[in-house]
Amino acid sequence: MQKERVLYARNKLLNGAKPAVVGGTPITEELASELRITAFGTASCPTRAEWICSPLMMRTPDQPLSYGLAAPRNGTRSLLSGLQAHIIKWLLFDSRPITKDNKSGVPPETYLRPSEDRQEEALWRACSEVLWRCAGGFNHQTSSEPLAKVALPSENVYVQHNSRYYQDGVTEKLHIFELKSLEDLQIFLKQYLYLFQSQECPGAMLVLYSLMLTRGCENIKKDLDGKLTHLVSSHVEGSLNVITLLLTGRATPYLHNGILYVGDEDHYAMPQYGVLSRSPVGLLVWYGGEENSKINVNKQYPGSRLKTPALPIWITSCSGHYGVLFNTNRELLRNYHAERRFDIHYYTCGGCHVLLNVDTRAHDDTTAAMRTDDITATPLEKLILTKWQDAKITWTGPGPNFNESSK
Repeated sequence: MQKERVLYARNKLLNGAKPAVVGGTPITEELASELRITAFGTASCPTRAEWICSPLMMRTPDQPLSYGLAAPRNGTRSLLSGLQAHIIKWLLFDSRPITKDNKSGVPPETYLRPSEDRQEEALWRACSEVLWRCAGGFNHQTSSEPLAKVALPSENVYVQHNSRYYQDGVTEKLHIFELKSLEDLQIFLKQYLYLFQSQECPGAMLVLYSLMLTRGCENIKKDLDGKLTHLVSSHVEGSLNVITLLLTGRATPYLHNGILYVGDEDHYAMPQYGVLSRSPVGLLVWYGGEENSKINVNKQYPGSRLKTPALPIWITSCSGHYGVLFNTNRELLRNYHAERRFDIHYYTCGGCHVLLNVDTRAHDDTTAAMRTDDITATPLEKLILTKWQDAKITWTGPGPNFNESSK
């Protein structure tokens, strides 16, 4: 029997029409409740409003910040920052033609001003990559066949409002689709990307649910290792566990390299599964001072597999504020001379962009270098110093406003 194909209207601007979803598997009350409880801690209370209406929106094409997602500051920021890093990865490195001497004839900044078509391709490729990683598709040591799952909205309601389940307008309308190859996943997301992008649509929530379905709710609970009861924290901009799910395919609360066995004389040593392989995209964390004590509970610091990724792109958590640091030179982390003095970009989905110069050379003037305990250093400088200790950091513009609320 031929597998049923899913067809949608191709025109994103179809006068606001919402074509019906055909195919896939309608969600059940059991799965809807499990998704809500695993993600948000409960299914019987309303879902946080920002997840219901946070589309994946890119900035105006062919402009200096066209590579950036645009979103207000809310609980979806950690997820969107993770996607943002992978969008930059594709635009700067995966899509650029490279010659034998690892150089491109086009300035890298050109690729940071994508057209609308390239913006969309970067978006569906980024979503495909993080989903396929959750499916285990990049793990060549696994014996099981990778299987990605994508949640798409429909017009039909499959779960009624009751004492155990509070309808949110999204979860109870989902259809679940299964993709068995990265190519099928890319084609699928390319064709239906507009369902994630439309104004007032739950694009971020659909990505979160797709990641969770692909990883499996039971596996996510095991990943959390009892440190958290659910995936999405109450922090203003979201949690690091969402970031580790995107980066490693596992929602681990541990950022160290490999597996640590932790115990004492009264308890058996138990394994804590950290980052098991080097990530293409990295993570840098600065928790801040005592004023951020709520954020500092169970502090975890990235190991070298996150600090030194395959490419010079880092998701950043700076006193609970999420953004992306990146350099346009593919060879930055492989070339000692390139890493002596270089520029680095910082971007947040709120539209903040700054360019900094990092100088790691030894200085005759010892006061020129900074330390993480330097009270005059900004939080972003202290975060950068967790990777390049004692570097001299120079700003080329005003510092980031961590209290921004972008439109």
